[in-house]
Amino acid sequence: MATQKPTSRTAARAAAQKKSPARKAAAGKTAVKSVARKSIKAKDRKTKDRKTKARAQPAARRVRPKQRIAISHYRDEDFKADGLRAYAHYRDLGVAEASGGLARAHVIRLIGPCNPAEVSKLHFHDVEFQMVYVLKGWVKTYMEGQGETLMKQGSAWTQPPRLKHLILDYSDDVELLEVILPAEFKTVELAT
Repeated sequence: MATQKPTSRTAARAAAQKKSPARKAAAGKTAVKSVARKSIKAKDRKTKDRKTKARAQPAARRVRPKQRIAISHYRDEDFKADGLRAYAHYRDLGVAEASGGLARAHVIRLIGPCNPAEVSKLHFHDVEFQMVYVLKGWVKTYMEGQGETLMKQGSAWTQPPRLKHLILDYSDDVELLEVILPAEFKTVELAT
């Protein structure tokens, strides 16, 4: 049986192009390009999926120690001479143990009368946070960048990490509440 000729010029052109060797080669290249595009798109999708999964997962957070309740009632016998300074008695409030070392809180009773030769030593604490509140009496301090300041009952201050400071004088009845992060830290005395 004989093949039928196309009925229109457009159909005839299309039939001729299908048979053309150049057209077949171009079609093969298109198929190769199409496969290559698909594999690139698949790689892009995998990369995008990985990025999406990474974003979906929360950033690794620092694991904080488990904390518990700490209750401390005032008892005069809880003031001990076992802290950083020989001229001070400390009443630990149980925060260091309850917070797993995250913070320390204690009441400091400075023993009078003030002896500047013993007390007035420039130093800093290698801490993340430090706050002091005057519960009773007064204390005169020097802080780098602040100068001399008289802190009275009800006064509070923070000391940025590694801030150089010293105590200049205090009343015989002074008591301070101090909160420090972390519970264990290094104090560095500086030569003056």
